[in-house]
Amino acid sequence: MDARFMQDVPSSPIARQQSVRLVVQRLLRDRSVSRAEIARGTGLSKQTISEVMRELEREGWVHEDGQIQGSVGRSAVTYALRGDAAFVLGIDLGGTKLHVALADLHGEIVAESIEPTSNDGGHAVVAQIVRMKDALLQQAGVPAQRLRGGVMGSPGMVDPVSGSIVIAPNIPGLDSLDVRAALREQLGIEVVIENDVNLAAIGEHWRGSSRKVRSFAFIAVGTCIGMGIFSDGYLVRGARGAAGEIAYLPLGGDPYDARGLRLGTLETAVGSAGIVERYVGLGGSLGSTVRDIFERLDTEEAARITVDEIGRILTSAILAVQSVLDSEIIIVGGSIGARPELKRRIDEYLGRCMRQPVRIELSALGSRATLIGAIGSAIDLVHRSLFGIGRDAGPLTLPFAAEEVAA
Repeated sequence: MDARFMQDVPSSPIARQQSVRLVVQRLLRDRSVSRAEIARGTGLSKQTISEVMRELEREGWVHEDGQIQGSVGRSAVTYALRGDAAFVLGIDLGGTKLHVALADLHGEIVAESIEPTSNDGGHAVVAQIVRMKDALLQQAGVPAQRLRGGVMGSPGMVDPVSGSIVIAPNIPGLDSLDVRAALREQLGIEVVIENDVNLAAIGEHWRGSSRKVRSFAFIAVGTCIGMGIFSDGYLVRGARGAAGEIAYLPLGGDPYDARGLRLGTLETAVGSAGIVERYVGLGGSLGSTVRDIFERLDTEEAARITVDEIGRILTSAILAVQSVLDSEIIIVGGSIGARPELKRRIDEYLGRCMRQPVRIELSALGSRATLIGAIGSAIDLVHRSLFGIGRDAGPLTLPFAAEEVAA
């Protein structure tokens, strides 16, 4: 945090940071709260809270939000964090689509745009993101200096230490470029890169199907297959950022088949290309898409068998995942995974192979899950840089989430 901000708050540097962090966490959790309520919830002295609140208000992070009636008839002023004190950038980078959104510290999107992803390689993609950012700032009337951080979701494996994209299918040149450094330099803000499915899991945990769940898995099935894992409230990344790479589970085919080395055995079987290949092999029409196959479920035997077999393979994967993770729920999303016809088959097969089948839910955020997760992670990034006490601190509470979020 800025030294200027902390200079008037007494006690040691660590204690000062802890005091600020506790106050901000309470403001994030309750949205609007009085000093007395903060004191009861944090154990901090009234003097410390007054000093912290005075500085937060002076620096523009907090404002008076209203009044509440006290138990003895006196009213108390309530305070809230200013949503427009800073802004963040959420980026969902896909092989065909680039979705960028500008949001305030309450997570409210003030501007967003979608473009086809540039086919000219990593440097062109970075330039495209910068151009889209500039347009969004202008559209929302937000000064560039108020943009304080950003998070980008990317397909493939992201190294948890360096942030480099180790494997980036469908985006040429991305894994040979230091994308994080390029974005930091070109955008002029702190940028973090995270696996897109991990961000989708964060989005669901913040504003989707698992807001009240601490241990769950999010499985995305589309062109590819991937999984984000939350255990006891924390995102699990693994030693090399590869936790949840279920594409390589030895299911749906021969794990020693060389064709599975690049995409993984499971993905080869249940990704969009594998589904179409299976359908054609059963006598389905050449040139069909996955959408065509689902639309023919009630009229064509090849389509019905294809979806049944995909449901059975995915159920085997869920059974393997659940045996290891013991999740409270498993959320299924992605353009294919979110199909209710597929969920019905998974529920049926789970009932045949699990004594107590894990609850399966479809994503509440749909195609916006990664973007919402990127925005939430960017807000957390800003809060940590301003109010945190270090990398090893527990996760900050994200802004209060509305009960209903449009998918």
